[in-house]
Amino acid sequence: MKAIITVVGQDQVGIVATVATKLAALKINIVDISQTLMAHNFTMMLSGEWDATQLSFAAAKTALDQLGQQTGLTIHIQRQELFDAIQKL
Repeated sequence: MKAIITVVGQDQVGIVATVATKLAALKINIVDISQTLMAHNFTMMLSGEWDATQLSFAAAKTALDQLGQQTGLTIHIQRQELFDAIQKL
């Protein structure tokens, strides 16, 4: 399965490490990543992929929602299929 994950929040030390550690624990491979600071706000977008027989999209979403609540970050995950369908229009 492939997905796009976005992370937005107040800049703080360790955001990339925290998110990457959670993704590694879920066995989600980071394929591509981009991050920037806008004023004092951190933004990151990444492409991830994993074996859907080992982890459902719903379980990945739940885990990332929980991480967002714990860290004060807004973390969204969307299936790559949505982006691919839009590009075909």
